[in-house]
Amino acid sequence: MNTTYWAIDLRRTMRDITNMFFIVALPVVMYLVFGSAQSYKDAPVQSGNVGAVVMVSMAVYGAVTATTTISGGAALGRFQGWGRQLGLTPWSGSGYVVTESAVAMTIAAVPVLLIGLVGALTGAQATPTAWVLSLGAAWVASAVFAAYGLAVGMAFRSESALGVAGGSLVLLAFAGNMFIPLSGLMLDLARFTPLYGVNALARFPLTGGVISEGVSDPLWLPVLNVVVWGLILGGIAAVLVRRRRGRV
Repeated sequence: MNTTYWAIDLRRTMRDITNMFFIVALPVVMYLVFGSAQSYKDAPVQSGNVGAVVMVSMAVYGAVTATTTISGGAALGRFQGWGRQLGLTPWSGSGYVVTESAVAMTIAAVPVLLIGLVGALTGAQATPTAWVLSLGAAWVASAVFAAYGLAVGMAFRSESALGVAGGSLVLLAFAGNMFIPLSGLMLDLARFTPLYGVNALARFPLTGGVISEGVSDPLWLPVLNVVVWGLILGGIAAVLVRRRRGRV
């Protein structure tokens, strides 16, 4: 890992007002609207209240937006000549990937920490253990979507890739039981979507897997979802990268 490049790219990313709005500001506003401003926020769950559950979901959304956007931007940079510039240096390709991943995970921590702070100030309640584990899981599991951003960037190879990635995340969030509670067949289908596992895993310390009255998930289900989708998205990204190199 190149710490100098990490620091430079981190500053460059944080100066991008548009990206930072969708990564940080939008999830905070969504939590305030759909979480702290609602009367149901004080309803208790196993280790906290509903406000904390909404807070964690918005932290997940901000974190996956960060990892998707930054990894997708890094993929586009390879097509726009930046890859050739780096090829003139002794820096290895794996070092570039590790450093960009570190940038993505650093930025992903910003919405998680900020939403956690806002939640603490606006009525979200949880035990200290559940608070740390839920926000920690939201941050760690968001790494899966770095592969998603890379795959989209490699597939589209234009500026439209970031728009496609961001728009598809909104659809995946609705399909993954993140924005509105699902039930019945819709919930059964949601369990197979990529954002469901990340969101359910982050909520688990708060809810114990309970989704609604009489409906719950065992811990292995979101863990399996995250692992399987990590392998699928990572495999797709690896294939696209290999094909790209083959054409070069």
